Amino acid sequence: MRIVLKKEHFESEFRKKVEILSNQKILTCYQCGKCSAGCPIGYEMDYLPNQIVRMIQLGMTDEVMNSKTPWLCASCQTCTTRCPREIDLARIMDTIRIIMQSQKCKLPDKDTPLLNSIFLSSLKFTGRVYEVGLLGAYNLLSMHLFKDVLLGIRMFLKGKLALFPHVVKGSGGIFKRLKE
Repeated sequence: MRIVLKKEHFESEFRKKVEILSNQKILTCYQCGKCSAGCPIGYEMDYLPNQIVRMIQLGMTDEVMNSKTPWLCASCQTCTTRCPREIDLARIMDTIRIIMQSQKCKLPDKDTPLLNSIFLSSLKFTGRVYEVGLLGAYNLLSMHLFKDVLLGIRMFLKGKLALFPHVVKGSGGIFKRLKE
């Protein structure tokens, strides 16, 4: 099957909105696939990162807005550092999540946005991820009370988890600047 691209594919209001909010030029992506090849969570995604970008380029708003990929993105910046066009794909994924929440889209599941929110709160208050607090809050709020408890105990006994958070001074400053 051959896909014929028309001008209206590239004049998508959704693409323009994502470009403005993320401050990224999505049409400069030429689909090399380096972002997807390096993505540590790509195997879990319904669409790979480069496929999300392509769908945005083609104005496939519904497919992007119904995807679980933006919620699975760990914002680890691997895609961004690998991109030869210097597109900040992690910022685009953040932007898509913000749009999804503002438009009250049906989210792929209730737990992923919850984990995202707890993760950001952890960063806001301590400046880094406090794993014990993150997992405890997630398990409590998602009602998965004993999920991975045995794994957590084993990790703690091996010195992989700290009982108390390490707080970075001035960690809330970046969130204040982002709000402005």
